[in-house]
Amino acid sequence: MIYCKVDPSSAATNTGPGAGNGNGNGNGVNGAADANSDSNDGNGNGNSDPKHMKRVIRPDGSIELVHDPNAATADHAFRKGMMPLRDMKMKWTLQEFVDMDNQFVFKIEAQKERWIGEGGVSVDMESANHFQSYLRTFAFQRQRFGYLYGKFVDVPEDEDEKNKLPQKETLFGTELPDSEIKHFAKNQQVLVEAIYEPPQECDPNAPEGFVALDDPMEEQVEAVASLLGLRKVGWIFGHPPREKGFQMSSAEIVMAAELQIECAEDVAQTPFVTVKVTVADDGNVSMEAFQVSKQCMEMVAEEALVVGENPGFCYVSDTFTAIQEGKESRTIENNFFLTVVPINQHATETFVSEFPKANRDHDTRQQSHDEMKKQLSKSGSAGWTFIDLLADFNLLIYLTKFLDIETDIPKICRSIVNRDIPLEEGYKLIIASMAGLDGAY
Repeated sequence: MIYCKVDPSSAATNTGPGAGNGNGNGNGVNGAADANSDSNDGNGNGNSDPKHMKRVIRPDGSIELVHDPNAATADHAFRKGMMPLRDMKMKWTLQEFVDMDNQFVFKIEAQKERWIGEGGVSVDMESANHFQSYLRTFAFQRQRFGYLYGKFVDVPEDEDEKNKLPQKETLFGTELPDSEIKHFAKNQQVLVEAIYEPPQECDPNAPEGFVALDDPMEEQVEAVASLLGLRKVGWIFGHPPREKGFQMSSAEIVMAAELQIECAEDVAQTPFVTVKVTVADDGNVSMEAFQVSKQCMEMVAEEALVVGENPGFCYVSDTFTAIQEGKESRTIENNFFLTVVPINQHATETFVSEFPKANRDHDTRQQSHDEMKKQLSKSGSAGWTFIDLLADFNLLIYLTKFLDIETDIPKICRSIVNRDIPLEEGYKLIIASMAGLDGAY
């Protein structure tokens, strides 16, 4: 055994949990080990785990060991916020390390192809007008969003071109089993027939400009949409005027990616679309449509993108690395993630959009039986029929509060979708009575 003399003036003082004045114990009492100390090593020694200690130079120049539970993570973590490599696995090959590291590296590339054909997205004029009119009430200074309900329309495409597309994933030129690739038609068009505005609060301090609230009507909305042959095909938001070239904020980019992932049920190709509405310098309303890239969806799914101080950029989480134009970058300009989608308007042949919209404050009209009476009382005039006026997405959602969603609403929707199926007189009577209608309808 080798003995040596230690100069106390050069020794570091241990101030971590379990450091004491006794014989290696945590409280200096008769050398007994403190059983409750998490730094006890099980042998009666209460010394702190050296992995969780760091050296600090005190004002008098002495060195002190200070307990820091994050010391190991900060110094030895594989990446920030992750465990050290040895905590994952004791032995690593170089290739394993490289493969592991590559999972956290994104080479940023703009997506050149959109997932919607030349038909782009077409929004019902009346629905779009009601949405932008409400925004105009506040001079477009309040941000708001809604969901677009409609259909994905497949336009026939050239079969020869379709057959040229790869049908399965490949590895070194060999097709992999059970790896069929799902191809969306490039000629696919998004047809928007209605807009639903869920509960929300305007909040200028929120990154999105609003806070989405829980929607007690969510299931009813989806049920009515399904009964009408519709589905959620996109979302729409309005915002104040912005500087030229600033299309979407980082919060809006992230929300668009999350909604695309939800629609695709994966990080995958989807025709789900984002429509934004604002007012130009000349006072005219402008509408534009976009999709975010698959790479953006991947980064959002991995929580690699975060909302930072500058809304014009997406910030990269410290755990990940983004390589842009050959250099590491901690921020990515939002436009890198966007693809432009052509946008048009149409007049729906099936639905109307006259009933007041739900979840609006400071609106001159609120959903009520009186409003239902105003709408349905037009039946028999100007060519309107009772079923024409009843074919209102927001009115039907309102009716689910009073009629059974399992038995009554399906029969009403069936007559709306197929006008050859007349609405039962009993339902006409019930709805007319609710609205307070008298006489013919």
